[in-house]
Amino acid sequence: MNEFEKSVQSKRNDAVDSGVGFVVSFGFFATIFLMGTLIQYLGS
Repeated sequence: MNEFEKSVQSKRNDAVDSGVGFVVSFGFFATIFLMGTLIQYLGS
């Protein structure tokens, strides 16, 4: 067994971290999109 497999730093589930990262990045880009849409709507 590999030395790094014996002493794991974090035993959390990777799927949870991936889900959180996806939601945060999706929220960021959705906010940017909504801001642009509002600016375009209010400017016209």
